Amino acid sequence: MYNKKIALAAMGLLMACTATAQETSQPKSYSYVELQGGAQMTLTDAKMDKLITPVGAVSFGHYFTPVVGARLHVNGWQAKGGYSGNLNQYYKWNYITTDADLMVNLSNLIWPKNQHFLNVVLLGGVGLTNSWGNSEANALAENTTGLNMPLVWSGNRLSHNVRAGVRLETNPAKPFGVSLEVNANSLDDRFNSKFSDKDDWMVTAMLGVSFRFGHKAKKAAPAPVPTPVAKPEPKPEPKPEPKPEPKPVVTPKPVEKKVETLREEVFYKIKKADAANQNAELERTAAYLKRNPDAKVSVTGYADKGTGNAEINEKYARQRAQTFKDKLVKNYGIDASRVIVDSKGDTVQPFSENDKNRCVIVIGPAK
Repeated sequence: MYNKKIALAAMGLLMACTATAQETSQPKSYSYVELQGGAQMTLTDAKMDKLITPVGAVSFGHYFTPVVGARLHVNGWQAKGGYSGNLNQYYKWNYITTDADLMVNLSNLIWPKNQHFLNVVLLGGVGLTNSWGNSEANALAENTTGLNMPLVWSGNRLSHNVRAGVRLETNPAKPFGVSLEVNANSLDDRFNSKFSDKDDWMVTAMLGVSFRFGHKAKKAAPAPVPTPVAKPEPKPEPKPEPKPEPKPVVTPKPVEKKVETLREEVFYKIKKADAANQNAELERTAAYLKRNPDAKVSVTGYADKGTGNAEINEKYARQRAQTFKDKLVKNYGIDASRVIVDSKGDTVQPFSENDKNRCVIVIGPAK
């Protein structure tokens, strides 16, 4: 009963803070710089209290309106992964994340005419994470059998970062502010070196101190000025209509025949030379060749550089391209001479995301 009263009192205080009815307008726009510090945890099947590590951040932001803003946010320090149970082994590495975030101030959206002691802000963004210093994970993978660590990496590792979170921050009309921010971040499966066939998740919680500057207040609408009554001007005398000039003869240009092009991309799982759901790409390629009886297509196989070695990757890349051609010939009746097979192995990486480079790219007409 006592805890319930405390919770109700805290909820009432939060609502009072966010809806403080000071009849003054929010700043039209302003910029800020912020320093933050706190803790993060990269989720995995291990004891959660063993995964907590420190995190720091700096950000530069700008609110274009009292509701909508954006920021450049850089955070990072250290992350941990590991195994609980009988093994009870943990390892750490370093990382830094740069994100571009969009922010929406819910307090100003709901109560636009008031200033609020405490503002609730939703945010979301995308960016890149650079990781390094993964020697402990490599040593654990080499010296321990039976671990699910085929994705263990060394050197530097780039990963995407997709973020969503919520902030509580003090009145933005003041030059200095304090904030509490909690984020959930989705990263590549290789981030913690453990294989789960899905993205790794990181949760961060940080306190921050900000300095706001460049405030622009909303200007009051000017009083309406009475429109002067204009005296009617005398009507001008009609001018004689000009004689029509002869229209120039335009010779139509011959219509150039457009060459139909084709590009199909088929993606494969690791160590696979056949894609289960490639029927749509096969049908579109076959239809293109039947619509263009004189055209040929090139089928080029690729492999990702992040796994395997050059010899194995060349083998899988060529098998993927050859399997795609064989299905065109066998299942769709395409003349084999119209399909040119090539392999780049892992020497060419057409995509920035490593896993997408396990692919076949079909180009028509073949060059």
